[in-house]
Amino acid sequence: MSYAIIRNTKYTMGQLNGIFRHNERKNTNYSNKDINKSNGIHNYSIKLCNVPYSKRFNEIKNAYNLQGRLKKISNVACEYVITSSKEFFKEIGEKETKRYFETAYKFVAGFKNLGEQYIISAKVHMDETTPHMHLVFIPVVHKMDKKSGKVIDKISCSEFWQGKNSYKVLQNNFYKYMTRAGFELSRGETEKNEHIPIEKLKVITNYEVQEFEKQAINYEKEIETDNIQVLKEDYKRVIRKFNTLAKQYTRIKVINERTLERAEKLENNYNELKDEYFKIKKNNSWLKYCLNKTFEGVSILFDFPVDRLRSIIKNFIDSSKENKS
Repeated sequence: MSYAIIRNTKYTMGQLNGIFRHNERKNTNYSNKDINKSNGIHNYSIKLCNVPYSKRFNEIKNAYNLQGRLKKISNVACEYVITSSKEFFKEIGEKETKRYFETAYKFVAGFKNLGEQYIISAKVHMDETTPHMHLVFIPVVHKMDKKSGKVIDKISCSEFWQGKNSYKVLQNNFYKYMTRAGFELSRGETEKNEHIPIEKLKVITNYEVQEFEKQAINYEKEIETDNIQVLKEDYKRVIRKFNTLAKQYTRIKVINERTLERAEKLENNYNELKDEYFKIKKNNSWLKYCLNKTFEGVSILFDFPVDRLRSIIKNFIDSSKENKS
């Protein structure tokens, strides 16, 4: 029997736009060779987000007056990758597959009393080997404010995932919710596996970001030595390399954000020109109609052939152009 799979990843503000480009298929090339671009037309959104996730994050934060002290290194959003086995989706068919992800979406909206308004995006990918959903949300907790005595909504990833068994609670609740909805799934061995190994999930998760994080975390292996001088020199070397990596990331991030802004402006300009074109086209059609009716009216009034009248007017216009030139 197939498993009910839900896996969580945390992201800082600086990582959100990269996630957006992957999930919404804005990139040109992908290192994940499992992605079949020709099947991209079958991807769909349960909650659409057509702007960078960082922008939507700020829109939601301002709209609902979300509290919380956020730093550059703070995790401000989470992403669930929700799926099961390829065989499971093939067996239940297209209609039930869609219901599976819609049901999972409802689960997330209600889990820990989150609220659908704090879901940034829910994108279903059908262009890879196994159907799956990337659901990005803001980890909001609802707390009583001691001063005002009112409940406030606060962004806090650490509080949302408070407790060493928090992921196990997530997986247990997800399994129960999905099976109650009529899906025949297994829970798996809860004592041994909190997460599915990354090797098994890399084809359905944000592969590019995971590879970057893996490279950063494992950039240098620990040196086994008691020589203080060697450790100091190695520490300096590691810091230099990390600084280089940080500068590269910052430069790429700036270029990426500028490109997104330009693309958005170009799209807006294109839509404006498109609207203007259709207005002009409509006005031209109306003027052409009026001109034809004028020719017909004059022809009837003076009992003069309409084709002859058109020819005279055309010759007059042509001769006027020649005189001007």
